Amino acid sequence: MPAFSHTPAQLATERTVIGVDEAGRGPLAGPVVAAAVLLCKPRPSGLDDSKKLSRARREVLDEQIRRRCLWAVGVVDVETIDRINIFAATMLAMTIAVTSLCAQLSTDPHEVLVDGNLTPHGRCEGWRWPARPIVGGDALEPCISAASIVAKEHRDRMMRAYAAVHPHYGWERNAGYGTPEHMAALREHGATPLHRRSFAPIAQLDLF
Repeated sequence: MPAFSHTPAQLATERTVIGVDEAGRGPLAGPVVAAAVLLCKPRPSGLDDSKKLSRARREVLDEQIRRRCLWAVGVVDVETIDRINIFAATMLAMTIAVTSLCAQLSTDPHEVLVDGNLTPHGRCEGWRWPARPIVGGDALEPCISAASIVAKEHRDRMMRAYAAVHPHYGWERNAGYGTPEHMAALREHGATPLHRRSFAPIAQLDLF
């Protein structure tokens, strides 16, 4: 469990707000990952949408968030994505992340801020917390920014590990997105068990 700057007594008296974001909704391969973060005080400086940060800066902030704040991730694998669809899998990943984070708390959060225009409320069994969607929240709300960093860094590490097993697709560079390099490797080598077969470019491989 990470070191955290709040005591249980403080958490019982303060308004607790968790930020949630996902990484990996659009790629052709690999899991979808969500992160939930309850920021520490003082929070790490320079938090922003993970896509706006350099890899080096994300790595620094990721280490600070994981060391100082309270956080959790939810990972939903490719088999589940193909079975329930990517939207439902994203909602499930968020629910897993918040459930895991709340297990580390002495109380439920007062509110969960979710990047985007929808939340898992009423869309995923097991979601029980007040939730508010914020479009562009990863650039507006520091707790969501922190979640976006943790989610992306966690997923990128997973994709680099997968790339060592499946070296043809450039996942260490493209994180599973359908880049020209990735598409060329698919045409030459076919799909792996880590490819999302419900996604059109994979489902239509025989058309290439």
